[in-house]
Parts: sequence; structure tokens; C-alpha cells
Amino acid sequence: MNFIYLSPHFPPNFCDFVIGLANRGIKVLGIGDEDFHHLPPALHGALTDYFKVDSLDSYEQAYRATAFLIHRHGRVSRVESHNEHWMMHEARLREDFNIPGPGIEQTVKIKRKSEMKKIFKACKAPVVEGELVADRAFLDKFIEKHGLPVFTKPDIGVGAMAAYKIENQADIDNFWQTKPAGDYFVEPFIDGELMTFDGICDQNGEIVFCSSLRSVNGAFDLVAYNEDLSYYLVRNIPEDAAEIGRKIVKAFDIRAKFFHLEFLRRKIDGRLFVLEMNCRPPGGYTVDLMNFSADVNVYQEWANIIAENRFIANVERKYYAAHIARKSGKNYRNSLEAIYNRYSNRIAMHAQVPLVFSEVMGNEAFLVRSPDESDIFEMIDFIQQKV
Repeated sequence: MNFIYLSPHFPPNFCDFVIGLANRGIKVLGIGDEDFHHLPPALHGALTDYFKVDSLDSYEQAYRATAFLIHRHGRVSRVESHNEHWMMHEARLREDFNIPGPGIEQTVKIKRKSEMKKIFKACKAPVVEGELVADRAFLDKFIEKHGLPVFTKPDIGVGAMAAYKIENQADIDNFWQTKPAGDYFVEPFIDGELMTFDGICDQNGEIVFCSSLRSVNGAFDLVAYNEDLSYYLVRNIPEDAAEIGRKIVKAFDIRAKFFHLEFLRRKIDGRLFVLEMNCRPPGGYTVDLMNFSADVNVYQEWANIIAENRFIANVERKYYAAHIARKSGKNYRNSLEAIYNRYSNRIAMHAQVPLVFSEVMGNEAFLVRSPDESDIFEMIDFIQQKV
């Protein structure tokens, strides 16, 4: 089997997907904008071939690289990146080269918030009413109907980048003066806690692995108020999220891919609202947290699904597993040495976060685990405590 992987070197932990494919004897053909000799050494042995482009943002260059690799190696069975940024490239390559997988129409539904909302409603999932912002008069009428605050975000985008919480007239004026070009989606603001239903579907569209994370912060607060991120995978997936999530995953017809479904649980009454569906792994080091929470290798298990449509490992969620971030320029009370002296047996990984993700994910991340949820909160407090 020939498998084209876009940007095999970035983000760095996703190299393990390529290694997992190679472990199963799959020929991985990489396309990226990094020189081959600068790729992580592990990829040198995992990649069968590699085509360097000047810019992976250029679809024309990605198309020509794909054509070259197909000419050299023959028919390609799949193309993947596991990255929101390249999903439309994947879809266009599938259509242009007759490669199985989601095409442009299906990919639009999992990239545009306005389109995914239609599918949520068809599933009778609880949603926050929202609309595309046509113009200033439309936004004014929406606010008149629903009241303030409201939340606006790009119709295509992830996290809280370029999002606005609008609480008064000054915020409305600032939105129109500073918002980037492109379609925006508006919803009434919900004061809630972010949680997810994440996992993998096999080639038949059946969920073969799932997990759920709970975020201590909201994504908007991380950017707007420069907070330190902390979130953790729970041992028991909330039943309401799993029930709704399974219906939505089936409706999106996800096959041999990850899914990352985001919810808000409203603080005043605990009611769950569906926010977004992403047809990719959750961001940052969350796949590593999946591994640490159950002592499995999810990177390899996804490759097993590609190779033989089977998730082989037995999964037992033995630990809560958390990402605890720290940011450069902040005066933290406890040193790295102090953290390791106290929690060395619970720290599964300590990593520097790529700069492009640091505004939300922090500059360094401590991945920790414990069977006790209270330990997670203790470690969050100790690691992020300021002077």
C-alpha cells in the first residue's frame, strides 16, 4: 500500500503516525516544506520517499508532488495529514487523483461551523443558536434578539484564534474595526466548561476507540487573558456526551480517521451544548495523553486500522492524564527541579511546545498522570503557581 502523508514532520509528535504506518509495511510517501536532511532521524527510516516543496500552502505544488510520487511508486491508497490546516488539500488531492476518503463536499461540512451546525440539528443534538454574520445590521438584529454577550468566531478556524466576546457597544465597534477578512459566525455566549468526545473510527465507520477531555480554561480566556492552559483526560466518559457524540460521528460518516467533538457544559445547570466537530486528532499532545491514560499506542493503533481495519489493544482507562502548560516570561514559584523532585513518578513527559501553538498551548508542557483526579488538580496548582 502506498500512503501519502502531508507534512510528516510537523507537528513533531505526529511523526509517530508515519512510524506506525511503516511498522505495518506501508510505503509512506511524504510531502513537506522541510529539507529531508532536517527531518527527525526517525522519519529517515520510516519514509519510503519524500518530495520537498517550497510551500505546502500552495496546492499547485502539493498536486505536482503527488503526481510525481504516483508516477514513481504507482497508485496511492490514502492521503492524510491529521492537520486541520491541510484538510482541504487532502480533499482536493483525493478528487484529483481518485484516492479514497472524504472529498471536497464532505470536508466543507467538517470545516465550516455553519455547515456542521445543520448536521447537529438533524441529529437533534443540543446546540446554541447561531448564524453567519451577513453585515453590521444583521449582527445588530441578532444581538437585539438574543441579548449580550455574544461570541463571534471565523466560520472556518480552530480554537479561539480571531474570536471575539462581545459584551457592549465598544466591543461591537472593535469587532468591525479589527476582525480579519472572511465569514464570521455568531452565537449567544454560554458560560460553560469545555469538554470533548474524541476517538477513532475504523474503515466501516464504527468507533473503535474513544476518550474525553475536560478543560480547566476556556480557549478564549487563554488568548484574551494570557492564562496558563491545563486540561485532562477523564477516566469515565460522561454518558450524555457519549450518547450525543456517537450519533454525530455516525452522521458525519467518518471512516479510518480521528474525530474531535467539542461541547460546552453550561455552569448554571450542567446542560450540554455541541460546539464543533473536527475530523482530526485533538490538538497539542492529546494523543500522547491518550497513550498515557491507558498504556496504549494510539499512533500505532490508527496505523493498524489502515493496515488491517483492526484496533488491536485492549483499552482500560487507568489514569487521568493532563497537559499542564507554562509560558515564557511568567514568574513561576516552583522550578523544574522542584517539580521533578515532587512528581517525578507522575510526569510522563516534559516537552517544549512549537512556537506556532504557544499562545494557547504554552511554551512548555508537563504531561502527567494519576489514578486520582485530586492529584491532577494538585499538580496543576503546583506547576502553574506564580510568585
